[in-house]
Amino acid sequence: MKLGVFLPNGQNGYILSTASPQYVPTFDHMLAITQAAEEIGLDFILSMIKFRGFGGATKFWDACLDSINLSAGLAAATKRIELYSTVPVLGIHPAVAARMIATVNDISKGRTGVNIVTGWNKPEYGQMGLWPSPDYHDRRYEFAADYLGILRALWRDGRVTHNSDFFQLDDCECFPTTGREIPIVSAGQSPKGVAFTARHADYNFVTAGPEKLRRIVPPLHAEAAKVGRKVGTLALVTIVAAPTDAEAEEIWKDIVAHADQAAVMNVMRSAGMDTNTDGTSKHFLEGLTAPVEDGNMAFMGFPLIWGSYETVARKILQHEREFGVSGMLLTFVDFVPGVREFGAHVLPMLRDAEAKIPVAAE
Repeated sequence: MKLGVFLPNGQNGYILSTASPQYVPTFDHMLAITQAAEEIGLDFILSMIKFRGFGGATKFWDACLDSINLSAGLAAATKRIELYSTVPVLGIHPAVAARMIATVNDISKGRTGVNIVTGWNKPEYGQMGLWPSPDYHDRRYEFAADYLGILRALWRDGRVTHNSDFFQLDDCECFPTTGREIPIVSAGQSPKGVAFTARHADYNFVTAGPEKLRRIVPPLHAEAAKVGRKVGTLALVTIVAAPTDAEAEEIWKDIVAHADQAAVMNVMRSAGMDTNTDGTSKHFLEGLTAPVEDGNMAFMGFPLIWGSYETVARKILQHEREFGVSGMLLTFVDFVPGVREFGAHVLPMLRDAEAKIPVAAE
């Protein structure tokens, strides 16, 4: 199972609470997290992008480091770990994004990947005059498919002529080419999102608790099989691990008790504008009252895996064996010590358990 870290390159990471670490993101902090993840043997990091935060007492996501530039810097300072940059389809023209990612791919010597973001938050892009049309919520996956087709053509061939409802390119060039297929991640939870991911991406990363995972993973596999593809699922979770279950419970309860209600409500207002059914925005809205295991909004709707080191290892293995996920994207309350603690206490139990699973015959 692939394990990675969702870098907290937006202000205060992924917890909307005054009881969690408060910080403005810096390159040095992101580098320390990435190097810690590489040192303990994790597989990848993925960084986000946000052009407008949600304010509140915590100034949640008000500051954010650019994802692609961040990945370039991290690539030069690491050797093994994979680096996924977030490409916002509304924020960067595909021909520009193709060249930027090709550059990161060169710096990293073939360790880069892309997280395609279709853009559900209208105020974020509207402030820049980049919200395309009143019906964009309904058409955003069509837009993203067109965008991704251009990226792949430029990475593969170095030039493309393309005319569609969304883009017009006339013998557009991007050299040097990447010389490899760039792996694509997409967060698709609505029916349209799942269909897009099944047809165009390599991994679907989802914010879903155990029951919702059971509803998301099989349809994704079935949809991908229709077009002769295999797509994995990365479960996005927050880890709260401690020597005992009681200590871990005390940590998350304090965070929930001090949730930044103003920032939470700002997220809710943006989520309420999305017309796609049963997707990420719906998950946010449900998170106001959801148990932490399913994704309470104090944790940005990310399901919580909490408990003693043994308990956390058992729950992660359950995700792999019972829910069919092929990997996990991990967040922590305090990232550098959290990653190191995970590597010292949880990861050895996971790897030992995986080593005991018989290898299936070809």
